[in-house]
Amino acid sequence: MGWIGSKKSRHNQIAGGVMGSVVMGASLRKSIIMAAVVLIGAADLPVRAAEPTAAGLWEQVDDNTGKPESWFKITERNGVYVGNLVKIFFKPGEDENWVCDRCEGAEKGAPVLGLALIKGMRRNGYSYENGTIMDPRDGSVYRALMRLSPDGNKLEVRGYLGISLFGRSQTWNRLPDNALGAQGSRPAAKGAAAPQKK
Repeated sequence: MGWIGSKKSRHNQIAGGVMGSVVMGASLRKSIIMAAVVLIGAADLPVRAAEPTAAGLWEQVDDNTGKPESWFKITERNGVYVGNLVKIFFKPGEDENWVCDRCEGAEKGAPVLGLALIKGMRRNGYSYENGTIMDPRDGSVYRALMRLSPDGNKLEVRGYLGISLFGRSQTWNRLPDNALGAQGSRPAAKGAAAPQKK
């Protein structure tokens, strides 16, 4: 009996060892598969597009007519965003050589086209804060906020005095980065001959 019992005991040890190896092998296979899934997922991360920013070309439209008024080029340098006026859609009779007569400092008397009207904006997710926006019509400088839509195609720009409750907002539309090169930076002067087709 002792020998048979010990034989059964030995068989149980062998079976337990084999089963343990099988379970361990299955567990090892699961671990390898899980590691492969994680690596494939991690390899996919750099391929995804980066979160959009406000940097780029933007169109400001007239609140009443919906027609374009101007284009702004927003750039980022060392975490600070600046918006320069790069195209103006002049209405008939407006001075196409508009200068900022009421601006202060180095901007006084400078052409409005090309001026940095948005300054000092710092990104906080989809929001941009702690900056200013200047109205070139009277040289007034207002505190400013910007908020980018999650898809990166709309930018709410708000200028305000004191607290943001007392201000005005506009929604700008993103333009393709190459739109400025295709259009040129300024409309042809009045009376200028149109380019002839060859």
